[in-house]
Amino acid sequence: MKCKLRKKDKVMVIAGKERGKTGEILRIYPDTGRVLVGKVNIVTKHRKPKQSQPGGLQKMEAPLHYSNVMLLCPKCEKPIRPKLDKLSTGEVVRLCRKCGETIL
Repeated sequence: MKCKLRKKDKVMVIAGKERGKTGEILRIYPDTGRVLVGKVNIVTKHRKPKQSQPGGLQKMEAPLHYSNVMLLCPKCEKPIRPKLDKLSTGEVVRLCRKCGETIL
C-alpha cells in the first residue's frame, strides 16, 4: 500500500457514519490499508478482567480505511489529496493542490 498520510497528520473523515469529523492520525496499518484516527470511530469493546485491570465495557477508537480520510492543509484548512513533488535537493515533499503550501 502506498499511502501519502503520516502519523500525527490532521485528517478529515469523508465517508461513513463519522463523515465530517476531524482528528489526528495515531497509527497507520500499512498491511491492511487502515489508519487509526484519534477521537473518531469510537466503538465499545467487552474486556475480560485481567490480574491488573478490571473487566467491563471499554470505549476505544477503531481503524478506518485510508481512502475514507483526507489530509487537512495546515494553511487553507481544507481537505486535500496531497501531491508529491521533488525539490532541487532531491527531497520529496507533499504539496497542497489548492494553495501550493508544503506539508511537513
